[in-house]
Amino acid sequence: MGIRLVGISEAKEKLRRTLSPRKGSISTSNDVPKGHFPVYVGEAQRRFVVPISYLRHPLFQELLHWAEQEFGYEHRPTGGLTIPCSEDYFLTLISLLKSS
Repeated sequence: MGIRLVGISEAKEKLRRTLSPRKGSISTSNDVPKGHFPVYVGEAQRRFVVPISYLRHPLFQELLHWAEQEFGYEHRPTGGLTIPCSEDYFLTLISLLKSS
């Protein structure tokens, strides 16, 4: 279980660095709202913006753990985390998180 928490901690740290403001960064219409992070899902790499609070939810942590075990983390240079699950699975998970 300690190994699992390390993986989640690393993902949180990568997201924190991605979302922290950088000197000279230019604001665009695609900016992520404060308290959220981008996730790219599925074969088409569809972009979702989800609340950071989801990182604490056991279902989302399980998804991150599975993705790490199967594929490792792919961190986009433009920001965001790539999770190699289907869009349908991700949308179902997000629906469960919203209702809990």
